[in-house]
Amino acid sequence: MTEYRTLNPVSMKSMRIGYLVVFAAMIAGCAICAFMSREEHDVIYGAYGFGALALVMLALTVVFPKIYFDHYRYFISEDRVDVRSGIFFLRHKVIPIERIHQVEVVSGPVNRLFDLADVRITTAGGTADIEYLEREEAEKIADELNETVDRIVRGQRE
Repeated sequence: MTEYRTLNPVSMKSMRIGYLVVFAAMIAGCAICAFMSREEHDVIYGAYGFGALALVMLALTVVFPKIYFDHYRYFISEDRVDVRSGIFFLRHKVIPIERIHQVEVVSGPVNRLFDLADVRITTAGGTADIEYLEREEAEKIADELNETVDRIVRGQRE
């Protein structure tokens, strides 16, 4: 049986703040559009819509990170990287190690607040991320994947 790893609970804080930033920008955009109208009924309907949108987004900010956290799993073996994630649609990505072209550690401003990072794996077919890892763990995974890929490449040359 494959032992999947889960995320650190602090990752939910990062997810929530990330959602709040996006939702705040959306709410601000809706508010600007509603209040720039010169029609009084547009402003009233816009205020109701703005309030409803704010409530829905607040609920999603609380609920979505928990669901994502509960579904997120990853596994790394000698021959593959396996990532399971999603909220509504569950994804299962399997990346063969010999197909990996590049491995990098990426950390946005919100993740940096919590000392979290993502491992971005690039193949000819696209990219896959192992998200919301502690920075040290992300660096360790990236180093191990790079070493494994280097061993495979050296073995193919010989």
